[in-house]
Amino acid sequence: MQLWSIIGNSQQLDGGAMFGNAPKALWSRWITPDAQNRIPLACRCLLVKDLDGRNVLFETGIGAFFEPSLRERYGVVEDRHVLLESLAAAGLSHEHIDVVVLSHLHFDHAGGLLAAWQEGQSPRLLFPKATYVVGAEHWRRAEHPHPRDRASFIPELQQLLVDSGRLELVEGEHSKVLGDAVRFSYSDGHTPGLMLAEVGGVVFCADLIPGRFWVHLPITMGYDRWPEKLIDEKRAFLDDKLARDIHLFFTHDHDCALARVTRDERGRYGTADEQRELAGWVHP
Repeated sequence: MQLWSIIGNSQQLDGGAMFGNAPKALWSRWITPDAQNRIPLACRCLLVKDLDGRNVLFETGIGAFFEPSLRERYGVVEDRHVLLESLAAAGLSHEHIDVVVLSHLHFDHAGGLLAAWQEGQSPRLLFPKATYVVGAEHWRRAEHPHPRDRASFIPELQQLLVDSGRLELVEGEHSKVLGDAVRFSYSDGHTPGLMLAEVGGVVFCADLIPGRFWVHLPITMGYDRWPEKLIDEKRAFLDDKLARDIHLFFTHDHDCALARVTRDERGRYGTADEQRELAGWVHP
């Protein structure tokens, strides 16, 4: 089993929104904003090669499905489908992926499922051989979104996934298609039923902990549905990963793919052994 970090399309979003109620005087020490107060964000995916003989992709990033005006509104930097280029650099195409695991269906995590936008063309799914794995609770949220996060979903996506005949909704710690090789846990603070996947000594943190700087307990995003609950979930999550030496994989950190969690004598969480990218990484 080998782990690869796969970069998708990148974004530039408002730093205040990304750091919630943390003041700019604090977060700007970590990430320097541009003249419009935006910070760089990755949409990084995790590829696991030879997971019981299969290629498994955890998330797909934001992709290039937005038409030009929406691409600008949401700060998507590139107009091409970067994920496909990154998979090619790892020796694969989207047709070689056997399973796609989605922590949730917000467009910056699931948009890469779709082909790049073309004028006059309807949305079209990529990954023609893959089983699409989604948490059942979050699927229900996507079917009946709250006004707070309705704009975060892609209206056509769920029906496309159903029509593929390759959708698996997961309840509990394991999926049918992946078995015991991948263990799932869940979080509600960002969005109901956020599904966190643990594989090969690594956990995909998704939007529970978007990057290194959100490891600090009080730091949450303005996009989070329930910040106080998220902080409680994050504490339990980090304690568990620290106790079991599970590495953290970050999707939105523009400069770090993987790190080990630490906790100092005052109980403050941090990271160590940071790695910018993975290329055939194996847990030590």
